[in-house]
Amino acid sequence: MIVYKIADVGDIDATLTLHAKYQIDSIKEEDKKDGFVTTTFSKAELTALIEKEQGLFIAKDGDRVIAYVMAASWAFWSQWAMFAFMIEELPTLSYKGQRLNTQNSYQYGPICIDKELRGGAVLREIFSFSLKHMAKRYPILVTFVNKINPRSYAAHTRKLGLEVLQEFSYNGNDYWELVCETRRWNCHLNN
Repeated sequence: MIVYKIADVGDIDATLTLHAKYQIDSIKEEDKKDGFVTTTFSKAELTALIEKEQGLFIAKDGDRVIAYVMAASWAFWSQWAMFAFMIEELPTLSYKGQRLNTQNSYQYGPICIDKELRGGAVLREIFSFSLKHMAKRYPILVTFVNKINPRSYAAHTRKLGLEVLQEFSYNGNDYWELVCETRRWNCHLNN
């Protein structure tokens, strides 16, 4: 039976095991077409994500983490150069009539689902679970997908209904920046 929960520090090792399996530096070349994560994370970083942000959401099957979503304030993510770049651009962006800023939006992702469970309900369930908790703090979710990861783009736009806010380049890579209203998405689920 799959259980969805906010991770605690006891879940870090199992989360990192799943993460390493699909991280771009360690994933098999033939598996990249099925999706991957680009950012590396340490135990200390995940501990901070859990303790300061309550921002690691997991799906477990027994002791095994089979999926995770990371979500946190821009202040948390600002230690990485990519996110600092995105923070600088926020005030130039608007969504549904609102100018984006670090108080009305948060950074969602990465998300990782074990390959054997992709294409099923786990994506929607873990996304909904994380969104429900983050909607209490922020009205707007912001994320990005590397253009060399079309599976993730399709999952987020077609299956989850995120919208493209803009396209941008950073450090030699091209990205789609995606967005959604947290409360509106939840209302859609409940109807």
